[in-house]
Amino acid sequence: MNPEVVMIGLGYIGLPTAALIASNNVKVHGVDINPNVVETINRGEIHIVEPALDIAVASTVKNGYLKAATTAVEANTYIIVVPTPFKGKNEPDISFVKAATKSITPLLKVDDLYIIESTSPIGTTEKMTNLIYSLRPELKNKIHIAYCPERVLPGNVMHELVYNDRVIGGIDRESTNKAIEFYARYVKGYLHGTNAKTAEMCKLVENSSRDVQIAFANELSLICDKADINVWELITLANKHPRVNILQPGCGVGGHCIAVDPYFIVSDYPMESKIIGTAREVNNYKSFWCAEKIQTEKLKFELEHGRKPKVALMGLAFKPNIDDLRESPAKYIVQKVLQNDSNGDCFIVEPNIKKHNVFKLTNYKNAVQEADIIAFLVAHEEFKDLEISLDKVVLDFCGILKYKIK
Repeated sequence: MNPEVVMIGLGYIGLPTAALIASNNVKVHGVDINPNVVETINRGEIHIVEPALDIAVASTVKNGYLKAATTAVEANTYIIVVPTPFKGKNEPDISFVKAATKSITPLLKVDDLYIIESTSPIGTTEKMTNLIYSLRPELKNKIHIAYCPERVLPGNVMHELVYNDRVIGGIDRESTNKAIEFYARYVKGYLHGTNAKTAEMCKLVENSSRDVQIAFANELSLICDKADINVWELITLANKHPRVNILQPGCGVGGHCIAVDPYFIVSDYPMESKIIGTAREVNNYKSFWCAEKIQTEKLKFELEHGRKPKVALMGLAFKPNIDDLRESPAKYIVQKVLQNDSNGDCFIVEPNIKKHNVFKLTNYKNAVQEADIIAFLVAHEEFKDLEISLDKVVLDFCGILKYKIK
């Protein structure tokens, strides 16, 4: 018996979405090009860190509602959740979306539903529609096509997939309604119908808005450092104003959404997106600035003590309490520090992953104990209760020390 849903891409969004649908006793056939991922899922295990996902996958695989493979099969609904990386100078690359679409096009039949969830440049759904019709002209106006982006926060994905509102944008009214009908079976949040192009832009605008807000906080942290003002205290006080809500600064912006999506707008509308483009520059510069601050402290230590310092670099993920390193500013900072001083002792810490292909990882407690300089790059929960002796040099780029203020 064929599955009802085929999910192309079993990463940080595709696998949770597949598990959610399968949890509703719907047969889901997940597709991933990585055979190790496929084998892991078919054992009822997961290859990423996400709360409650392990339980959902184990249960749905055991009960026969979720299966993974490296190729697609015939179904009624096809969901594309593959990466959209960059090519050239921050230009979006939709080749994975195109390849995924080509792979399922021979399987499509009248009245099927084709959905793109991948973050995409404006016009991608229209391009994929034209691609499908060029390969299967007999299906023109006989299948349903929509763009339906997710709105989730890593670390809370399983909850937010169900309870967050969603934007549903079809290529026509019938496609929008068909996609709303599909998601209504799994989503308790409100489903807002629109057209595909507006849905594509909505996803990009949501993350660009966050990027601009974070850029303000990061720029403020640079000003406060020069003015010798505690930026965390300043933001706390400023946010007491009833109409002010400044976000928290960090060592940059990472992940495959906020750090990426603004470029999709800037690439297509460079003259009109001045604030969006500048925000990207500010947030990228913050990572460089953090690396330079660490380097400066290392040189000061060497001059004062006559030896190179041992440095703990605390965190590699792009945000707290996850294992996702995509576009991570912390990873960039670590790479920069190692490039500047390959002979120094650096303890690289990331409590959410067991090993890394490039970096040798150190236990976070051991790193803090051994290091002369401690640079907090990510506000992981494990770091908040660490006892740090007064003789250590601490660089707090993510607000860890504010948790110690009673």
